[in-house]
Amino acid sequence: MSWFESFILGLVQGLTEFLPISSSAHLRLTAAFAGWEDPGAAFTAITQIGTETAVLIYFRKDIARIVSAWFRSLTDKTMRSDHDAQMGWLVIVGSIPIGVLGITLKDQIEGPFRDLRLIATTLIVMGVVLGIADRLAARDEIGGRHRSVRVRKTLKDLGVKDGLIFGVCQAMALIPGVSRSGATISGGLLMGYTREAAARYSFLLAIPAVLASGAYELKDAGEGHVSWGPTIFATIIAFIVGYAVIAWFMKFITTKSFMPFVIYRILLGILLFVLVGTDVLSPHAGESGD
Repeated sequence: MSWFESFILGLVQGLTEFLPISSSAHLRLTAAFAGWEDPGAAFTAITQIGTETAVLIYFRKDIARIVSAWFRSLTDKTMRSDHDAQMGWLVIVGSIPIGVLGITLKDQIEGPFRDLRLIATTLIVMGVVLGIADRLAARDEIGGRHRSVRVRKTLKDLGVKDGLIFGVCQAMALIPGVSRSGATISGGLLMGYTREAAARYSFLLAIPAVLASGAYELKDAGEGHVSWGPTIFATIIAFIVGYAVIAWFMKFITTKSFMPFVIYRILLGILLFVLVGTDVLSPHAGESGD
């Protein structure tokens, strides 16, 4: 991997990680369109450490409060009813599905799941799901002629059941094209949470999963066409760009619809099907031995 490739891929990772359009799919597609080798699941996992560092900094006050309350709740029973302490436990509970499936499906994640036809399918299907979830949320927020405004749930309403459902939604993002934020936010909206609550928990929930995955994959950074220098450079670029994107996105979702992302996902998925179907792109473009 050249330094130029690592710069572009780091930029793509930072731009797409927090948007509901799938960073892993865009890394895969960027390499395929440019005629580069697939950066691979290991590269993706490591560069996500950069964007997750942006989350740690952006939500540093929330995280510090949650971690502090959670540790105190281990010895102080009165703290176990504290919302922040409960959030600590809910992040742990919500991380179980992706931890189990990430280890179980490791070979599929690094192989068959990176097929461009599968990515096109998940882009379209999850785009439709996000569109439906967004429409239901909008209907609750604005009401209508024969409907009153419905109050949606906040993170104070989050329990173990919903936390696990969020976790299962996050685990779906092991398939490129699904999108971690897209799946968890869609799940949250369908369960009746506000856009901000769904996005905030989505980002907090991603922290242990992404950091653990990145640490696990660090051992592969020097193998194949992924090398330490370009990978670290891409991770730094992803952090800088990712911080700017997350700050923008958290403001965007308070007043705007997700429909632009829905339309983008569906159009990109259709384009990808056309390119593969007309043999402009191989479904395995960029993979070793292609």
